[in-house]
This record gives sequence, structure tokens and C-alpha cells, in this order.
Amino acid sequence: MITPTGKGPSPITEGPQCQAEVDPLAVLRSPDDPPWDVYLTGTVFLDIIFTGLDSAPVRGTESWARGMGSSPGGVANMATALARLGLRTSLAAAFGDDHYGEYCWDALEQGEHIDLATSRTVPGWHSPVTVSMAYEGERTMVSHGHEPPFEAVHDQAGSHDRTPRARAAIAALTPGRSAAWIAEAAAHGTRIFADVGWDDTGAWDLAGLPDLEHCEAFLPNAEEAMRYTGAACPRAAAHALTEHVPLAVVTLGAEGAYAVDRRTGETAEVPAIAVEALDPTGAGDVFVAGFVTGTLAGWPLADRLAFAGLTAALSVQEFGGSLSAPGWSEIGAWWRKVQSVRGQDPAALRRYAFLQRLVPEREARPWPLRRAVPTIGFRSA
Repeated sequence: MITPTGKGPSPITEGPQCQAEVDPLAVLRSPDDPPWDVYLTGTVFLDIIFTGLDSAPVRGTESWARGMGSSPGGVANMATALARLGLRTSLAAAFGDDHYGEYCWDALEQGEHIDLATSRTVPGWHSPVTVSMAYEGERTMVSHGHEPPFEAVHDQAGSHDRTPRARAAIAALTPGRSAAWIAEAAAHGTRIFADVGWDDTGAWDLAGLPDLEHCEAFLPNAEEAMRYTGAACPRAAAHALTEHVPLAVVTLGAEGAYAVDRRTGETAEVPAIAVEALDPTGAGDVFVAGFVTGTLAGWPLADRLAFAGLTAALSVQEFGGSLSAPGWSEIGAWWRKVQSVRGQDPAALRRYAFLQRLVPEREARPWPLRRAVPTIGFRSA
């Protein structure tokens, strides 16, 4: 296993954003390409994150956190991670017309250069909010929000006739529900990558995920995969899922991830990188973003898993789900650093050797990534 060596360059908390230093799809681009690499739709939350808690809050007491940050959350986690990895990203979402909504819109459009042409600000609708409390390597979340008015989001966020052309789209499947835009996008050649949330109905029936038939890849966690397939272990569940989708990727928590590609017969398993987590919020979203990046770039399956795991490991060392996502400067700094540490497992280093051709040859000026801060902004002097 690779010995962790920190987070890379010291981040700049605020400042103007620049484009990613690496375009992982550069050799594949042509004038006939879709305008966007990835399209997403979903709900943007304002995340308020407390870290440095010694234990879970206890009823009737007051707990003080040693750290706090605010950042866009929800679908913004994955959109930001994709943009920071150099993919041209388009997001359709509803934004509140309050200060929270303004902050999230600015952070995504101006800070991360995410296309929001199919997003809308909804008058009189307040932004959904999540409070996340991180302790003992896990987190507990409390959320509040209301569905935006139907007429305010109909024909825009997530509506298939407004879906832009893209190489890929990431969909969050909901048990018992179908989204028309998924079939429409797939019919036009967009590669659909899907994850799924917990099935509150308790049915755990793959027939209840009708849009799975349009997907190229399905990325559940181990518990979800076993419940949906009835398999006794996550690896068997991954193989069972390939009866329904060409590519199954099952995340195994601290053990890493396992994947099966039905079309090639290829399987891969990569262990996780052991790190001390400050805040695990959004790590799963960053993992998906890393895997999608490697897939669109045409990397081998094992490289895609390793890259996804690395980006997730770097993300948990910062506050917040979206603004914790790493950029190429951090990935490059990590790769250069681990090679210089004595006693590293040669086999583990070889697992990440594919990074050598991707990261800048020498450390460039640190990329001014925005980071989560205690407030959503300070008044100008």
C-alpha cells in the first residue's frame, strides 16, 4: 500500500479561478465533438460543514466544532469535481433567489467555469441547506428544503428537450421513477453513468430502476449492490449487475473498489489509499467523477479505478463536498511526493505509474482552487 504523504500544494482559500492545467481528452477532441463532455442535473444545496467534533452531538448538550466550512453541495459536488479534472461540464439545476443561491451560482459558474445555461434562478424559493457534522471518519447530515415550483423548473432542469449534447451524462437513479431525459440522451449517443441512493421502500428491485437499461455504467456501493442482486459479497454482486448494465463498479469503502466490464470480460480491483479524513462529504461523488474522466479518456479499467480512488482520497482531506475536489496540481504534487518517500511498495507505485504521462512534468504555480470557508463571503471594504 502507498504511504500517504499529505495533500499537495497549500490551497488558496479564495481567488480567481483558472482552467484545469490538464485536458485528459485533448488527443480525442475533434471539431465534430459535442459542446460538453459531461451533463448533470439535480439539486444544489448549500452545505455547512462542521469538523473536529470529538463525538456525535449529544441530546441536551452543546458541541463545539474545531472547524467549519461552507460550499455548494448536492449535485454541485460531482459537477465541480468533473470541471477540476478538465472536463467541460454542463449543469441543469434550480437555484434559490436568496444569498445562498447567489453564492452557489457564482461559485459554480465564475469559480469553476461550469455551464449553467440550462439552470434557472427561481423567484421566492429558498435554497436547500445541508448541515454536515464530521467525526470519527464519518459524517451525519441534517437537510432542509422544498421542491421548487413545477412551473419554474419544467422545460429546463432535467427536461430532455433542454438537455445539451454531451459525451456523457451522470444520472442519480431513483427507485420507482424514470427520467425521460436519460433515454433521450442515450438515444443521441450520450454515455450514461448512474449511481443510486438508498431504497427507502425496502424493495431493492432492479426492475424498479427502469432507466438502468439506458446506462453504460452503474456505480453503487457494496451494500446497495448486494441488496439489489441478493449476492453474498460485493464482487459477486458486481458480476450479477452486468446482466443489466455493461459495466458495474462497486465501491468497497476502505477496501477500495471492484469493477467488471461485460463487453471485454475485464475485471479490476484496486485498494483504497489510506488517509486521515478531515471530512468525507462528497467523496463518493468525486470517485464517480474520476472514474468518468478515465473512461472518457479511454484508460484501462484498473487505471480508472485507481484514479477515482486517488481523487476521492485527496478530497476527504479538505472541507466540503464540492470545493474539496482536487485539481491536477494536487494530483501531480501527490504523485511526485509519493515517489520520493523511502520504503514505498514498488508494486503500489507501479499501480499509479500511468499518472506520469498525465501530470505536469514539474510543479507549476499552485492552482488557485476555491476552498470552503466559514462564511459564504465577506463584505467589501
